[in-house]
Amino acid sequence: MTTLAEGLVQPRAGSLEVLASGPLATVQDLGRPGQAHLGVGTSGACDRAALRRANRLAGNPEGAAGVELTFGGLAVRAHGRLVVALTGAAGPVDVDGSPTAMDTAFPLWDGAILRVGVPHSGARTYLAVHGGIAVAPVLGSRSTDLLAGLGPRPLKPSDVLPVGTRSYDWTPVDVAPGPAASGADVRVRIILGPHDDWFTPGAVRRLVTSTWTVTNDSNRVGLRLAGPQLDRSVDDELPSELSSELPRELPSAGLLPGAIQVPPSGRPTMLLVDHPVTGGYPVIAVVRDRDLDLAGQLRPGQRIHLRAAAPTS
Repeated sequence: MTTLAEGLVQPRAGSLEVLASGPLATVQDLGRPGQAHLGVGTSGACDRAALRRANRLAGNPEGAAGVELTFGGLAVRAHGRLVVALTGAAGPVDVDGSPTAMDTAFPLWDGAILRVGVPHSGARTYLAVHGGIAVAPVLGSRSTDLLAGLGPRPLKPSDVLPVGTRSYDWTPVDVAPGPAASGADVRVRIILGPHDDWFTPGAVRRLVTSTWTVTNDSNRVGLRLAGPQLDRSVDDELPSELSSELPRELPSAGLLPGAIQVPPSGRPTMLLVDHPVTGGYPVIAVVRDRDLDLAGQLRPGQRIHLRAAAPTS
């Protein structure tokens, strides 16, 4: 067996043994904020609210590390008595074959096997365990950053996840449902800029009036959106005979989660938590922070509407 914690080679009381990892399972907390000047992005859970809620249910601090599942498929065996909670994208869940509920804390007895199926809607489910996942932190976080290659690698069968110090003097919460992930069209609010003036008025209008579809080549780095082309405006400083052949380009600048970049192809990409720290494509708009968790639950094929909002709304 392998382990994601230094020095641990066999399951022990207070650990989870991974039997199946599904399409993608990673350890995530609330990330590495404030490190962009070192070239390190925040990363962390795509749906921060869901991770916080799972931790509250499990009796942890909100920022404790849990497991983020993309499209389910996880199976883990408990070693020792554990208390766990599942939130986020909802789907079938069972313990030793008996169905159990999400959005509530429940026990896993020694040897019990928890299975999480494919969610009915939404993309990401969060598993918290009382005590938190105690893999070694990197730059102050236990999060897996897929683009930068920081933190523990994605989970695979035979991995062992150690659980941190536990205390059972906490008061359990019966149930704490969160917003249901929608499989229908979703509205995401954005703030235009800082480079919306690089685009024609028609392109800006199409951005906020069109229906966009999340493509299959989307991941924790970003969501590629299919829809109408967003044309750049002509550079008035270039001679007219060159303006259509030599489009303007930006020097690399800092990026944030939620930035909507538009490359020369005119097809936008909405950046998520594992985004590059800098980029040179113009950013036509930025997703409002309170809608980033919603964006983190979008799945390929889902249709979204981008709606302009005031910066303070």
